[in-house]
Order: sequence, then structure tokens, then C-alpha cells
Amino acid sequence: MARSPSASRIAWREVHGLILLDKPQGMSSNQALQAVRRLLRAAKGGHTGSLDPLATGMLPLCLGEATKLAGGLLGANKAYVTTACLGVNTDTDDAEGRAIRTRPVSSLTIAQVEQALIPLRGRILQHPPVYSALKRDGEAQYARARRGEEVVTQAREVQVHSLHCSRFEPPFLDLQIECGSGTYVRSLVRDLGEALGCGAHVTMLRRTWVDPFRGEAMHTLDSLHAMTEDECLASVLPVERALLAWPMAQVNESDAARLGRGQPCAAVPERAPGEVGLWLNERGLGLGRVDEQGRLWPKRLFTWACAGA
Repeated sequence: MARSPSASRIAWREVHGLILLDKPQGMSSNQALQAVRRLLRAAKGGHTGSLDPLATGMLPLCLGEATKLAGGLLGANKAYVTTACLGVNTDTDDAEGRAIRTRPVSSLTIAQVEQALIPLRGRILQHPPVYSALKRDGEAQYARARRGEEVVTQAREVQVHSLHCSRFEPPFLDLQIECGSGTYVRSLVRDLGEALGCGAHVTMLRRTWVDPFRGEAMHTLDSLHAMTEDECLASVLPVERALLAWPMAQVNESDAARLGRGQPCAAVPERAPGEVGLWLNERGLGLGRVDEQGRLWPKRLFTWACAGA
């Protein structure tokens, strides 16, 4: 597929849906997003949660109307595989950082590793890495850390659904992780190293899935570059694929019209209060909200849901 025109000369167009990108190592999530946008000439895009430049794997990219779902997908469960190097702490908690402490690991056993993993499962308090994209006063923490400013992180509660060691060949070990939103694998590895008394940092990190895209095929940037423009567009998943992350609320044409005008309608029977995905037959309409009185309200509708309102 041809092309590397400058952004100012690209004939942008409306593209709606998702690309499941296998993000390459060494590229930020935003750089990966912009590269795909340029390939597709997509006028609007966003991603559903950053991957570190060191990391590879699934990065769902939302295009066009699918960006209305990106915020909700940020809270999805995710799975990772990672390799940790025991015995060395770095200032970034990964291999891209500077070594700041070294300790011996020769006497460690797999039994000790398994024991140290136990308190890192379930609902835990975790300090994010000093070098992270979390913002304070509108500025990312990593920017402050790079300037040499002191960065104090606040512990926050995260959910680690499963955490297992799949290989232990000192000083390296492999972990398989399933976790909730906001969990930092670098912090898990750092805390495991401290529990073992030797320190640790991440040398490899790969995200294998993001709900609701378990087992879905991913596209690399190289494979997208090799496609024709039509093939590239055909690789875009419909927005309905992402809408499956929410409980489904089917409405009829009359209720769809009411929602499109910003008016509530009767909720689906026995639907609990909270966010839902709105559907008219097999067509996704966007996000709605069921209130405590059982009424269904529009929240973020796709443009076509409002067109006939």
C-alpha cells in the first residue's frame, strides 16, 4: 500500500470501526495509532489504553464513531505474558531504565516464587511506576521523572484475577497475568522482586488479549502496509464488535427514535441499572443508561442513531 504522504496532504475520510493492532516494540501507543490512521486515512481515532514502548501485543484502535466506546473499553480486563529479570532494580521498572540496585538470586527456589505470588493476587493495593503516563496537574509523571523531579506515587486498588509463573530459570522467570483496568505489570514484577528480597524488572511484556476481544486475530503494521487499500478497510471490525462489551438492550424502532431525540423509554425487563449497549435488531446504536426507575436513557449514540430522530 503506497504511501507516506504528509498529514497535511492526506485526504482524510470517515472510517468507523476497530483495528486490533499487534503493536510493535519501540513504538508508543499514540505513534501506532497515528500510523494506522494514516494508512486508512481515518479522520478520527483513539486507543483503549496505552502499552509501554517496550511492550507488544493487542492494542484495540477505535476509529470514527467507535471512539465513543473507547472510554468504556479502558476498563476492560486484559491478559499479559511477561519475562522478569531477578536481581536488578531499574528506575523505570523495565529494561529501558537505568540499573539502580543489584542483589544476588542464586539461592532462590520456585517454592519461594510461588509463595511470593500469593499476596499479589486478588484485590491488592499497588503503587504505579514512577515512570508512567498517569497525570498530575495535567502533566505525565514520566515527564517529571525525566527532569529529575521527585515523583511520589499514590497506592491504588487494582484487581489481579490470575498470576502464575510458567518458567523459572534464574535470573529469569515468566509470568502469565489476567488483570483488571489500571494494573501495572511493571509494578507486579517490582513488588515480586521485593518480596523475594532481590529486586526485579520487566525485560519482555506482551498483551495477549483485551476484553471483549479474546482469541481475536491481530494485524501487524507490516501486514497492514502490505495490504491494498480495500483489504485494509476490510480488516476494520464493525463498531458492534466493541459494543458487545456492554450488556445488550434491544429496542424497537419507536424507542430508537425516542432515544435519538434524547428522550428516555422503558427499559428492557429485569435489566439492572447501569450502562448498556443499545441495539435495533443487529445494528448497534451506541451506549445507553438504565436508571433506578427502570427507564432507558441515551448516553453516547452513534451518528446514525440520531439521523432519523
